[in-house]
Amino acid sequence: MKQQAPQSGEWLVVCLCAAWCGTCKQYQQPFEALASQFPQMRFVWLDVEDREDVAGDLDIETFPSVLVAQGGKARFLGPVLPQAQVLARMLQALPDDPAARPADAAEAQQLLARVQAAQDLDEVLR
Repeated sequence: MKQQAPQSGEWLVVCLCAAWCGTCKQYQQPFEALASQFPQMRFVWLDVEDREDVAGDLDIETFPSVLVAQGGKARFLGPVLPQAQVLARMLQALPDDPAARPADAAEAQQLLARVQAAQDLDEVLR
């Protein structure tokens, strides 16, 4: 993923997954399809075990989990149902809800900073 300074309105959607997770394997193709449905957003697939340097000590108990950010601000961090339409509805609603923020905003912001600093993440191709 080519890194640039985040623009104020740029959206980033990061799926936090693990290669051993069967649910993640089933979710990857629908997640990639969402990248085509939302071309104004950047989608990244992040294996939290292969990329501990980016995931840090984030304790993910439920897969898939997703980080959604706008510009330099985390808007959501948490598990989602492994159904593409659930994430699609969230991505449609978040732009209209300027007050939306993750339960643990500090943790989400730290993860976002690590994602934005990483030079070689796998961006989902459209």
